[in-house]
Amino acid sequence: MSVLWGLPYLFISAAVETFSPPAVVAIRTGGAALLLLPFALRRGALLPALRRWPWVLALAAVEMAGPFVLLAHAEQTISSGLTGLLVATVPLFAAIIAVLRGQREALRPLRAAGLLLGFAGVAIVALGGGGAAHAELLAIGEVLLVAILYATGPFIVAHKLDGVPPLGSITLALAVVGLAYAPFALLTPQRPPTAASGASIVLLTVLCTAAAFIVFFALIAEVGPARATLFTYVNPLVAIGLGALVLAEPLTPSLLLGVPVVLLGCVLAAGGLPLRGGAR
Repeated sequence: MSVLWGLPYLFISAAVETFSPPAVVAIRTGGAALLLLPFALRRGALLPALRRWPWVLALAAVEMAGPFVLLAHAEQTISSGLTGLLVATVPLFAAIIAVLRGQREALRPLRAAGLLLGFAGVAIVALGGGGAAHAELLAIGEVLLVAILYATGPFIVAHKLDGVPPLGSITLALAVVGLAYAPFALLTPQRPPTAASGASIVLLTVLCTAAAFIVFFALIAEVGPARATLFTYVNPLVAIGLGALVLAEPLTPSLLLGVPVVLLGCVLAAGGLPLRGGAR
């Protein structure tokens, strides 16, 4: 998961050079739904998902419809590496959601310190170098909203879609989002795709959407919704490394300082690293 969802920031950055954000969302979700549909039909996975359609729609909203367009719009302004780092705050928001759901263990001092430290790291990155422009701050806010949505999704999967074949939920959710964004994609201006943007959107569709959601549901089933977000610890390293190597994005002092602060805060907020045997 760290690789599959560390790659999208690079691909999105290349795709939005010629495709509008709604077009990126429509293509990656609609294309992924078409790839998965034959397998979902063969396994009879769609009917159980349709029976719980309100929660499938909720999943589509918080894991796909909202995050995908926000990320595409944000990466028109900020780097793919910074985007990946900000998405790594998912465990911070997962801890806050746990508090709101009445899980008292999330209020332990170590976790509270992790929340403060994580957001301090975000502030270091966002305001480093004398402060960011208004457009950059807006883009940072968009990505932090994505992190909130991503922190919510696993709880819907684990508690509201339990017993539903993952393939059915994923295919139906992707299809709904693809159809919803198709009119906006047709109405927004596009430029002729380049080889880089075309290849990026294909890889975004196949690897980072169709394959990634199958793996993500399997991960939630294996370790639960809270720990399923821990793969985001490694995401920034993949995103920042690829951004620097492939797109020549600068490694600013504030970014290099903020990365360990954010990641340490996330680890503490999630209760520390898993110990041997799965205990904390």
